[in-house]
Amino acid sequence: MTSVSPSHAPLPPTPPRQQLPPPPSFHGHCYVVGDNIDTDQIIPAEYLTLVPSKPDEYEKLGSYALIGLPATYKTRFIEANQTKTKYSIVIGGENFGCGSSREHAPVALGAAGVAAVVAESYARIFFRNSVATGEIYPLESEVRICEECKTGDLITIELMENWNDSFPSTMIFLFGAMLCY
Repeated sequence: MTSVSPSHAPLPPTPPRQQLPPPPSFHGHCYVVGDNIDTDQIIPAEYLTLVPSKPDEYEKLGSYALIGLPATYKTRFIEANQTKTKYSIVIGGENFGCGSSREHAPVALGAAGVAAVVAESYARIFFRNSVATGEIYPLESEVRICEECKTGDLITIELMENWNDSFPSTMIFLFGAMLCY
């Protein structure tokens, strides 16, 4: 009988590489806002008594999303007597989510039916709360998308893996035309 010493034992088979899920993509109508949209405009303080962990209050919180926008925004984000918006993507300018550090702001947007927000820049705490709650996908744009799109435009956002620096890059399509990457 032949014995094999441990130093010459065959190597175990290499496990198959785990397949990563494809990067998310988003498709839908967008709602466009400008610069410095603060958390009071996203969800006014009077609605912070709603408890998002209670399903009925979560839904009600969503119905008040972006209700604090000034009257210059003629198109309502959520129609009267509705709890969800028809806009699954919010397009913003610089400093989106500035103001107080309320966690309710990204939760209200998510409860309203928003999947992603694309802005030039974010207030750090809003961005962090968006990631922490998992309610919305915050994406930064290197160009002023808020001047390229108008409320109601149908857009597609595709995240692509950039193998050069392992950082996701973004492509946004407006009616098939690429806006940025």
